[in-house]
Amino acid sequence: MTSAPAIGFEYRPSGWLPRVLWLLAVLAVLALALAGMSIGLKWLLAVLVAGLVWRALRWHRRTPVAAAGWSAEGRLSLRFADGSDAPSMLASFRVLGAAILLRLHTAAGQQVLLLAPDNSDADIRRRLRMRLAMAPPDQAASRI
Repeated sequence: MTSAPAIGFEYRPSGWLPRVLWLLAVLAVLALALAGMSIGLKWLLAVLVAGLVWRALRWHRRTPVAAAGWSAEGRLSLRFADGSDAPSMLASFRVLGAAILLRLHTAAGQQVLLLAPDNSDADIRRRLRMRLAMAPPDQAASRI
């Protein structure tokens, strides 16, 4: 069997996630508006929903990852915005339609990468799906 080719790609945060989160927030606030509770509690929960979405999106935009690579030998590495490289290990993954969610562990901590049609090439995602399908059983069992 021939080895799988190396996969490398530049990374930037997806624009899909903010849109989906704000849509869900609007639906949650609408559900609160229709709920039978006091107006004060509705406002408090609506502000809480908006604050949590804002916090999640701020965290999403601050990703330090600039690029990622998966060698033919199966080693993963991340390049950060400051130019440093770090080896990483695939902790888990999920294929969500046309998007791929990767959870990687490095010595510095955990990194989550969302590869969607707006921030990655279709060929890169296809090659990643093929490589992930051949993931070792311990990683395949820990799909997000």
